[in-house]
Amino acid sequence: MDWIGFGYALFVSAGGVIGYAKAGSVTSLVAGLLFGLSAAVGAYLASQNPRNVWLLLGTAGTLAVVMGLRFLSSWKVMPAGLMTLASLLMLTKIIVGMLKSRPHKP
Repeated sequence: MDWIGFGYALFVSAGGVIGYAKAGSVTSLVAGLLFGLSAAVGAYLASQNPRNVWLLLGTAGTLAVVMGLRFLSSWKVMPAGLMTLASLLMLTKIIVGMLKSRPHKP
C-alpha cells in the first residue's frame, strides 16, 4: 500500500476544506477535493502496480507548479508554500521509486 500517497491525498483534500472553512473559497474546496481524489486514485493505482505512478505524478507535478507560482507571487507560506513543499516531496518520492524499480542493463 502506498500510505504516503494516501496521506498526501488526504492532506490535499484537507487543504481545500480548510480553505473553504477559513475564507469561504468554493474554488479551494472544489480544487482540493478534485486534486485529493485524483491523488487518492493515483495512490491506489500505484499500490496495485508500482510502475503505474503516472496519475499521482501528474497530480503532484501540477500542484507543485500551480502552488509554486502562487507562492512566488505572494510569498505566503500558508497555504501555497506548504502545498508546494508537500508536492515537491511527493514528486521526489515518486521519481526515486521510479529510478529504483528501473531494470538495470548488464
